[in-house]
Amino acid sequence: MTRKGLGVIGLATLFFILASCASKPEEALLKRYFNALQLRDVTTLSTMAVEPVELEVASWQIISVTPEKVEPATLPELNKKELELKKKVEDHVGPTMDAKDALDVAQSELEAARTAGAKAAAKKKVEEAKAKYDQEYNLHKELQKSYNEAKDASSREEELTLFSLGMTQLPNVRDLTGTVHSKEVELKITDRAGNQKNYRFYLRRYELRDEATHMNYRGRWVIVKIELIA
Repeated sequence: MTRKGLGVIGLATLFFILASCASKPEEALLKRYFNALQLRDVTTLSTMAVEPVELEVASWQIISVTPEKVEPATLPELNKKELELKKKVEDHVGPTMDAKDALDVAQSELEAARTAGAKAAAKKKVEEAKAKYDQEYNLHKELQKSYNEAKDASSREEELTLFSLGMTQLPNVRDLTGTVHSKEVELKITDRAGNQKNYRFYLRRYELRDEATHMNYRGRWVIVKIELIA
């Protein structure tokens, strides 16, 4: 066989190996994870899983892998929602405080009332002011709750994004657009006593772009969640 022919075969073999590795990222990631687990290498585990789980593993087997799902990155929208709700909370502080002040004034007038007619009128004013304050207060609580939930959601997504990118911080991370790739892998894990349990590993990877600088960010596959399957 000619040298050229051998070269073509070599390139084809290399391509096949690389394609096989690329098509099964979950297998390579899980091998590294369980190797680190056996070595009790906490540092390495913390680079592969957002929340590493201690498992007693004698052997493991992949039962199923879902097709790779590709969805638009959600962090920009989550951040937008958080900022909008933050403004609503801030804007509603004034009306809530005004309603509280009106209630305080009404209660003071009730305390100062001397005649039956004045007391009745003041009492009615207190009831109306309290109803208004309760309405504003409850609305403010709902706005605050929604804001806290939105803030937690965007913070969590930012954490996962940075983890996949292998960074601890990136100033404009919430502005990056792109795609989020995910898979779910079901495993059968056997411990040293021969007991078997099934676990589901949630994997994710981010491919993002900074439209302002035209810089691309390619994240790695990471484990974002591990759960025992009942």
